[in-house]
Formats: sequence, C-alpha cells, structure tokens
Amino acid sequence: MMRIRYKTFSVLPVLLFASAALSQNQVVLKTQLPAPLFVGTPAPLNVPNLEPATKGKRPDFMVPAGTINLAKNKKVTSSDNNPNVGTLDMVVDGDKDGNEGSWVELGPGKQWVQIDLARKADIYAILIWHFHSQARVYRDVVVQVSDDPTFKSGVTTVFNNDFSNEFGQGPGKNLNYIETYQGKLIDAKDAKGRYVRLYSNGNTSNKLNHYIEVEVWGKPAV
Repeated sequence: MMRIRYKTFSVLPVLLFASAALSQNQVVLKTQLPAPLFVGTPAPLNVPNLEPATKGKRPDFMVPAGTINLAKNKKVTSSDNNPNVGTLDMVVDGDKDGNEGSWVELGPGKQWVQIDLARKADIYAILIWHFHSQARVYRDVVVQVSDDPTFKSGVTTVFNNDFSNEFGQGPGKNLNYIETYQGKLIDAKDAKGRYVRLYSNGNTSNKLNHYIEVEVWGKPAV
C-alpha cells in the first residue's frame, strides 16, 4: 500500500509575524497635558459608583499609527447657545489650562456640546477636560458618536455614567470619575461618525457645566 505523506506547517511563525506587524502599526496616544493645579489625594466626595482616584501617570493608550486630533478648531454647537462664560470655540481651541479664562461655562442642569468633525471618521479615543483646578465629579456624563447631527439615528454610545437615565439615553454602566489635569480618556473602540456629542448635568460643586477642552482622536474614514 502506498503511503501518502502530508507536509505539516507550524502556524506559530505566522501568528508571531502578524502580531509583530500589528504592534508595529500601533503607537502610544500622545497629547500635551496642562499643568496640574491641585496635588495629593482629593478630599472625599460623597458620590456613588466612583472610580478610584488616578495615581500617577495614566497608562499608555495605543492607537493606530497616523491617528490625529480630529476635533481641533472644528465647529462646536450646544444646547446652550449663550454660555455664561467664554465661547463654544474654546472647547476645541487647544488650550487645556485649568485657570479662569480657559473654559466655557454652560447653564445649570442638563446640557450638551457637539463637535462637527467635518467628515465621517474612525474614532479611537476621546479626551475630555471639564474642569481641573478643583477635584470635582461631573454628573450624568454621556458621550455619543453619530452621522446624524440631530442624534436621532445611528447613535453609538461610547461612555455613559448617567445611572438614573436623566438624558433618556439608557441607564449608564460606566463609573463616575474625579476631574484631573490628565483629562478623562474614553476608549471609543473605533466608533464611526461625523458628530460627537457630550452630555453633563452639573457637578459636585455647583449645577453648572464646564468644558476646557475635548479631543477626538481618530482618522478620517476612507
């Protein structure tokens, strides 16, 4: 009887090559951070579902090579067209300083800001600085991406700690967090869309809403 010999090939080298290629195509997201305005452990805040305070530098976050801040100097609209302090363009002007004069202040209660990226994009990360000269928690933070400027269809929610569903976007499962100079980095998980909308509902110091800067890291969709 004739025996047929089959050649066997190891898949390990192929997997290692693919993994190496993938890692080479990933880079650390780098953004310039503002100076910290408070140090040490913040005073305890009576806030439920609060994530532990950040200690030291935030872990590196990897993004595809060529990723840029798509939000810089783009058009910003809001539920409050007449801010108490500042102007809406300050949300994307690149100034992350925490001192007075660097933030826009929206009215009390439920408010949102929306960034038009000008074209559809693949979004990997969103960085938010609401306020960082004082340890605060901003309430009911929801961040969404869509191709619909009215956010009535095709909406992807990338962050939601609105536990009581104040904004009607569904109960949130993400944790509350304390504002710091490092900003809040949200993994957008390659969400696709042209518009980014960010909701908030006052904070632990007052009922007002603030934005120092928002960065949207990604690439224009092909």
